[in-house]
Amino acid sequence: MELDTVVDFEDYFPSMMESLGAEGFVSELCNGFRLLMDGERGLITFESLKKNVVVLGLNDMGDDEIVCMLSEGDLDGDGALNQVEFCILMIRLSPGLVVDYNNNNGSRQWVDEYMYV
Repeated sequence: MELDTVVDFEDYFPSMMESLGAEGFVSELCNGFRLLMDGERGLITFESLKKNVVVLGLNDMGDDEIVCMLSEGDLDGDGALNQVEFCILMIRLSPGLVVDYNNNNGSRQWVDEYMYV
């Protein structure tokens, strides 16, 4: 017997942005980055992400999926995520913020102001 499983995804980023403001929201993203990063390198690496998948609730994540996550956000091609790459990736993965960014000049302004300085 096959089971159809539907996973509901609730995007909390837009409400976080509304309640924390742009600066507070970016600060929370940076806290998330620090939680996942390799303390010696200051980057999210394959090893640091693999070590922290439990924190993310992704206990069964395979190595290939970790590599895909890193490559999705790795803009400079070094195989790891720096803080800016991580924040950009998180914003890109939030449907609510992407919609706001594309349709709302205020969102575009805060992304430009806080992410591309």
